[in-house]
Amino acid sequence: MKLVARLGLLALVVHLAVSAQTLEQAEDLWHKRDFKAAYAVFQALVAQHPDNLEYKVLWGRMFMDHGDRDDLDDASTQFKEVLKVDKSNPGALLGLALLAADQYDGGAEKLARQAIEADPKLLEAQELLARLALEDNNDSKATAEARKALAIDPTSIVGKAILASIDWLSGKKETSWDPHAALGYSTAAHFFMINRRYDEAIQYYRKAVDLDPELWRARSELGINLMRFGQNDEAMQQLADCFLHKLQDSATKNTLMLLDKYVNFVTTKTNLTALKLDKKEAGLLRPYFQAEIDRVIATYEKKYKIKLDRPVQVEAYPVHEDFAVRTLGMPGLGALGVTFTSRTYGSTIALDSPSGRKPGAFHWDSTLWHEMSHVFTLTITNSLVPRWFTEGIAVHEETAANPEWGDRITPEILMAIKERQLLPVADLDRGFVHPVNNVQVIVSYYQAGRICDYITEKWGWDTILAMLHDFASQTDTATVIRKELKIEPADFDNQLRTLIEGENKNTIEHFDQWRASLKQIAAADKAKDYDTVIKLGSAARDYYPDFVEDGNVYEFLANAYLAKSDKTDAIAELERYMKIGGRNPDTLNQLATQLTAAGNRQEAAAVLDRTNYIYPMDDATHIKLGGLWLDLKNAPGAIREFQAIVGHNPADPAQAHYDLARAYHLNRQDDLAIDELLSSLEAAPGFRAAQKLLLELSGGENETTAAPLKKRE
Repeated sequence: MKLVARLGLLALVVHLAVSAQTLEQAEDLWHKRDFKAAYAVFQALVAQHPDNLEYKVLWGRMFMDHGDRDDLDDASTQFKEVLKVDKSNPGALLGLALLAADQYDGGAEKLARQAIEADPKLLEAQELLARLALEDNNDSKATAEARKALAIDPTSIVGKAILASIDWLSGKKETSWDPHAALGYSTAAHFFMINRRYDEAIQYYRKAVDLDPELWRARSELGINLMRFGQNDEAMQQLADCFLHKLQDSATKNTLMLLDKYVNFVTTKTNLTALKLDKKEAGLLRPYFQAEIDRVIATYEKKYKIKLDRPVQVEAYPVHEDFAVRTLGMPGLGALGVTFTSRTYGSTIALDSPSGRKPGAFHWDSTLWHEMSHVFTLTITNSLVPRWFTEGIAVHEETAANPEWGDRITPEILMAIKERQLLPVADLDRGFVHPVNNVQVIVSYYQAGRICDYITEKWGWDTILAMLHDFASQTDTATVIRKELKIEPADFDNQLRTLIEGENKNTIEHFDQWRASLKQIAAADKAKDYDTVIKLGSAARDYYPDFVEDGNVYEFLANAYLAKSDKTDAIAELERYMKIGGRNPDTLNQLATQLTAAGNRQEAAAVLDRTNYIYPMDDATHIKLGGLWLDLKNAPGAIREFQAIVGHNPADPAQAHYDLARAYHLNRQDDLAIDELLSSLEAAPGFRAAQKLLLELSGGENETTAAPLKKRE
């Protein structure tokens, strides 16, 4: 327990346990943010009065206020211990509800209602119910719950703030519910933040902090949101102030740590973009990332019929936990990327670097196209687009860019389809913000994407654009469906369900057979019984063709065919794997090797080129692809591959610079080739191949006259 470890000398605990054992003293120390001393007093009180459950509940709330990950676990433990004694304890139920709500856990509402049942006058639980409803963008429900809070206490700041937020979110500048209080403005800022309306969120957090400079959580949120848009100096100032005043929760602490790490990053800028990469991999990744950033912006400007007039910054994090800091406090996010868009500051896209995940765990380019679509949909709608629609378009765009991209349908999604757990389109935001389980987020991404696929297929892309413009006018989902699709939302739900169930009918019906066959195939592969693998494999593959994760049938079949020296069928199986969306770089490299051996060098190069957009961190792959491009006289391709090696601290710099020189020479850029040859010879003065090419390019001088040649700066 980290907080315990920070308490200092045992003498302090003993002293306080003897001299300060009243609840008033504990709360006073807590409110002064002297958490060490408050901890000691609560510990003494609980030890002396083990039957007083109020002490344990308040102790848990103090842990929540301190707020790092271990403290939250300790808070949960306190509340659960209370409920073992009193299963209807309202304070403990409320504590668990608040913890769940901060994690956007769909179980928060149930816990809050249980707390209200136990104590109908428990204001904070009623306020929480109103908050949860508005997080789901259910204005009518939020209004009803907030009015119940005001019925309990007409001065409820949170109750007023929620009613005011409904007005402000709908575009009203003035509202009779304005609480004129720091906590109220901080509450409003939260709703703007989760709706991706960061300009207003920052505005309301500033108002909160101006009214109460010691409202530390609002100040922390202000700092975090400023950091999201590169306002790092002010973000550091705000967050450091919070930390010095003992707000040391995970969000504050981890964001400060991330800001400190930015010295390890390098940023390159164009007129419209900034690319922020770790210095250790910037030389390798920059050519691929920048080319794709430029390509996707050009594509989307035509497709969405707008020109971006604000900068877009793309950040790639080689340490996943650093990327995770960017997503703190955000609901419904996938684990791969996040986009922040602001009228004031422009847009920021943060994603895992390919090095931040297991090779093949994700497709960085697909993620980039997904996230960049948010820049356009949020810009068009002034960030008023519902979460389900912007996520659905983003998922649609992955496979629109390339059919091989995008995540494939998972067993969890199949079971949700089978059990008819898809949400109505009008309520689909709830699947992102307050999922009832972790699977519902994945299912909601799939469902939203399939909705946008279906609309595009049946009504056309212009209908998607029309819907975006409708949402920019703050029109609700049901109204937009009726207007643009000329159908009732319930009828649309039925059509979509019929479509999805039909598409997946074969897999769902044969799912148990597929699972049983897969076990048999794995066992046969282990026993090197390749005939059985081949016998069972084709049928199992066709039961569930989308399954390309570890232990997929494609790889088993390819291995079996190769073991039987059937290279033609092995290649065919590996190509199926690739085209259905398989991402394992080793498997794709295996396909490239087989194609090269079969004399299909162009196809082999195309396969290896695909891996650059999945996992470009392997120098051996770049060397292999660069060699193929040289053989195929593709000079730009060879230059890019060998530039990647040179930029990645190569194990053999002399060879790397020499290979890049060959590529430049092929492209008739002999001045650059000479520079690379000189770099090669600096690393290995006796490198004969580099000496020979240098003599050739410098006009046939002998080694003595060639030596004084200088690299061009």
